Formats: sequence, structure tokens, C-alpha cells
Amino acid sequence: MSTTAVPPRFVLWREVLFAYLAPALSAGVGGLLTGRPELVLAALTSIGGTSAMVAFLFGMWLRYREVRWTWPRRMPPAALAVGFGLGSAALGAVVAQLLCRTSWFPERIRIDVPIAAALAAAIVVWRWCSIQRKEDRR
Repeated sequence: MSTTAVPPRFVLWREVLFAYLAPALSAGVGGLLTGRPELVLAALTSIGGTSAMVAFLFGMWLRYREVRWTWPRRMPPAALAVGFGLGSAALGAVVAQLLCRTSWFPERIRIDVPIAAALAAAIVVWRWCSIQRKEDRR
């Protein structure tokens, strides 16, 4: 009896779900353990929400562009993850600065958004690269 392994697929809804849950749970638990209710609220909103949004945007972009571009497949996954993570952090910092100019958003947005954007972009790009490499080897 032979068993064939089904290759992993890049499933966007799964990436977005875990991009929301991982930082929201870790920051939420940290807020509960330290007794900081503002961190629990930020975990569910600005941290988890930013991470999910960035994962969705990068996931859609990678799925759309994977047929047209070959350069992401040729680059090392670590280099792509670092590059996209730093770019996302920079863009997130600009967006956070603009959001903090209004009185509607708390100051902690300046920290939450760039960090969540960088981590989500790096993880989604890394996972996409690893799945593409496995598919290329078949």
C-alpha cells in the first residue's frame, strides 16, 4: 500500500485566521497576567486586527502575483521575509503616525501597528515561500 503525501497549500483564510489569533492571544494573555486591561483591548483590536489585515493583503498579493513573477521563488525565504517585514514596518509606522494625529486613536497605535505589520508580513511571506519551494520540488 503506497501513501502519497498531499502537498501543503497556501490557504488564505487559514493564514488570516492564524495571523489574527497568534498575536491577539499572546498579547491578550500578557495583558491578563500583568493586569493591564488596555493591552487586552489592544490585543483584540489594533494588534490582532493589523496583523490579520496585513496577512490578508500580502496573501492576496502573493496569490495574484505568483504566476507573473518568478523572482520571489528564486530568492532565499529569509531575505524575502526580512525585506517584506521591514517594508511593512515602515509603512505601518507612517500609517500609525497619520492615525495618531487625530484624537480618535490612542498613542499605543504608534507601537502596535508597525510591529504587528512587520510580523504578519514576514510570517506570511515565509510560509508562502516554503509552500512554493515544496511545490517546485514535486
